[in-house]
Amino acid sequence: MRQHGVIARGQLLALGFTSNAIRHRIDRGRLFPVAHGVYAVGRRELGRKGRWMAAVLSCGPGALLSHGSAAAFWGVETERRGIEITVRVASPRRRPGLRVYRRPTLPDRDVASPEGVPVTGIVRTLVDLAATLQPGAVERAVNEADRLDLIAPPDLRVELEAHRCEPGVKPLRAMLDRRTFRLTRSELERLFLPLAKKAGLPVPLTKQ
Repeated sequence: MRQHGVIARGQLLALGFTSNAIRHRIDRGRLFPVAHGVYAVGRRELGRKGRWMAAVLSCGPGALLSHGSAAAFWGVETERRGIEITVRVASPRRRPGLRVYRRPTLPDRDVASPEGVPVTGIVRTLVDLAATLQPGAVERAVNEADRLDLIAPPDLRVELEAHRCEPGVKPLRAMLDRRTFRLTRSELERLFLPLAKKAGLPVPLTKQ
């Protein structure tokens, strides 16, 4: 049940460990507390995915990476800092150092678990980013998602129909629909597009 070097106390109890047995392993340096009710196994140091998994486990069942942390998991880096978690429960669940969102009605279609890490799917992740980031950052994220073959903009536009009336959908749809949106390969291309529009030039080719 260990995933990415971490395990939750509840998982240990389900395996038959007693509280004394867990304490004994902590004292012997076999388990290292790294988050609320979560332990690193064998060594204290964790990689990035280990830290993400520890954060998810510390928030209990139904928790998953979301927003900027989900984007980073998918390989889409943003300027957001800290670990962001969504919990599918209505009750408050706060953890020091984590930004926790409560969304008890989050549908199963928006949840994925690649490599055993619960995380919002790429469409939900982009919708969440569009609700919280500036347009330029969202455009970069959409470009990066396409470059990584996570989802193409035309497919994303279709998928947005399942998220109508949710925060983030309107600005994301507007960005995808506007005449100057084009997939770009570089930041310079992305910055040049609105300048071309303002100057009255034809929409330039990109990714050439």
